[in-house]
Amino acid sequence: MANPSEKFGPIRKGLLEFVVLRVIAGEKLYVAEMLQRLAGTEFATQEGTLYPLLSRLRREKLVDYEWRESDAGPPRKYYRLTDVGRQALVELQEYWRHLTDTLTRLGQQP
Repeated sequence: MANPSEKFGPIRKGLLEFVVLRVIAGEKLYVAEMLQRLAGTEFATQEGTLYPLLSRLRREKLVDYEWRESDAGPPRKYYRLTDVGRQALVELQEYWRHLTDTLTRLGQQP
């Protein structure tokens, strides 16, 4: 059997939007902070993946950003969820629970 990490690669990639929404749900973050939180997890990624995802989420009105001055260089974009993004996150969380419940039920003996 192939490594489970390899088998679930496409699933992890598909879940990245959900993960990013969860990461920024609690507080405004800039990209380096997001990457830091994802590092060392199954969802570790790079700027080249994260920036296009954030741009798409912004076009879909799920996230927005504000510029903040930085003590250590140029201003930074701090991303946050919009009201639409918060609702989308609730729906994704409900769907995730549904999926995990289904997997649990399917694994139980009749």
